[in-house]
Amino acid sequence: MHPQSRALLCIYTVWGIIGPVAATKSKVKGSQGQFPITHNVTVVKGGTANLTCRVDQNDNTSLQWANPAQQTLYFDDKKALRDNRIEMLRASWHELSISISDVSLSDEGQYTCSLFTMPVKTSTAFLTVLGVPEQPQISGFKSPIMEGDMIQLTCKTNGSKPAAELRWFKNDQEIRDVHYYKEGDINGKTFSVSSTVDYRGDRRDDGAVVSCRVDHESLNSTPQIAMEVLEIHYKPSVNILPSTPVPQEGQTLTLTCESKGKPRPDPVLWTKDGGELPDPERMTVSGRELTISFLNKTDNGTYRCEAANVIGQSNAEYVLVVHDPNSLAGQTGPDHALIGGIVAVVVFVTLCSIILLGRYLARHKGTYLTNEAKGAEDAPDADTAIINAEGSQVNAEEKKEYFI
Repeated sequence: MHPQSRALLCIYTVWGIIGPVAATKSKVKGSQGQFPITHNVTVVKGGTANLTCRVDQNDNTSLQWANPAQQTLYFDDKKALRDNRIEMLRASWHELSISISDVSLSDEGQYTCSLFTMPVKTSTAFLTVLGVPEQPQISGFKSPIMEGDMIQLTCKTNGSKPAAELRWFKNDQEIRDVHYYKEGDINGKTFSVSSTVDYRGDRRDDGAVVSCRVDHESLNSTPQIAMEVLEIHYKPSVNILPSTPVPQEGQTLTLTCESKGKPRPDPVLWTKDGGELPDPERMTVSGRELTISFLNKTDNGTYRCEAANVIGQSNAEYVLVVHDPNSLAGQTGPDHALIGGIVAVVVFVTLCSIILLGRYLARHKGTYLTNEAKGAEDAPDADTAIINAEGSQVNAEEKKEYFI
């Protein structure tokens, strides 16, 4: 038997003899009603766990810490288990605190603090050991990805306890449509966690960052992340931009062929009406630009720009119509004949209106004056004269009818 074990055996034997006496004394001083106080502890694998047992009132009664296998770690200030990771922090009649460094998953379990009264009183503290997930790895990734191709990405991490959570992101936007898998490791205490996401190549995602993030309580606020940068290859898209919207005779026109694709399509091919450019001296190609100097009517036609890469080919067309500067000036200047016609119509309508108004006023004025003259005799005012005149006309008509 190990000497330390024999010493503990002697301590327990002596305690069995004097225990009742000590317990009797402790009853008198009130420690009989006291229970040791402990707290559960959570620690990350590889960290240090501190176990503390306290008693508010204790009269020279021993305290003991035991591991989940009921092996004594410390009895008061005496170390019972030969484990260099276990150290005493504080030992008194009111407290027994120990530390366990470099904690492993096998250290997890229920630890017991005992107060050796009669009967012995105990309190337990559960030590939880967190398994730290390993750095995640992304598999199934290939670069470059052809536009339209489908790939499946898998992210996996081992060693987490409890099982870690995996989340996918594209740039800063979380990807929700994922599949999550969890399985226990060989030791049965930690977990391997994986997650898959299906992705279809899209040119808009060229250069985007796809990341897999591991969230776990053992990582605090610093998650572990694996990242991949998407490289998408796609066929060109083509567009022709003219240097002027209305080409005119004698001017210089430059057509720029904008082509976007990956890999970059270079060079581009220019044709006119399905054939080669007819006048190389006036029609020059520099990179993506076609320049036509001294435009004339013979340059009219359909110009095509073609761009191709290993993914595919695209083209764009531009219909050139060369305009006569003189005709454009007539079209763009004011129409004086139209303006003159409008002014003439307005003047004619105005004159006609004035003439008709004048004739109407003149007619009514003559009638008024005539009636007034006829009835002026023996009339005190103009209104009476008109009434007398109208009456005279009636009498005259009657007289005239009578003589006939």
